[in-house]
Amino acid sequence: MARYIDEILQPGERVLYSTNAHWIFHLPAIVAWIVALVLFLLSRQVTADGLVLLCLVAAGLVALAALYWTFKGWFHRFTTETDVTNLRVVHKTGFIKRRTFEMALDKVESVDVNQTILGRILNYGDVTINGVGEGRETIRTIASPLAFRSSITTR
Repeated sequence: MARYIDEILQPGERVLYSTNAHWIFHLPAIVAWIVALVLFLLSRQVTADGLVLLCLVAAGLVALAALYWTFKGWFHRFTTETDVTNLRVVHKTGFIKRRTFEMALDKVESVDVNQTILGRILNYGDVTINGVGEGRETIRTIASPLAFRSSITTR
């Protein structure tokens, strides 16, 4: 499957910078997998039959939730693209129900970056692109938001 940006490039247009949703989307799945593993290992340490069964059932349920969150995080990252070309900024989310945002670089008035403390440490954040007039779009939880902003503002 081709990337969205490759399908919409105009003649003479080239991609300058690409980024994606940050891996932090996988954090709930990672935590759930660790909890499932701990519950499974706990079931091997417990001697009472009732507790063994309880730990195994809980581990199985948590593993199912972890599997769901793993797929959900992967699918979000797979279906999200954020690119800067020499002419415009393009952001696409969704697979069947697609939502796109495009703004010409000469119409960008300012680019704001919002990062939490954890976002600063792990290099992710929200970027708000303000266009001339009424245009305003916030792209949430993208990787390397400062590099993304620099690719838009540096010409």
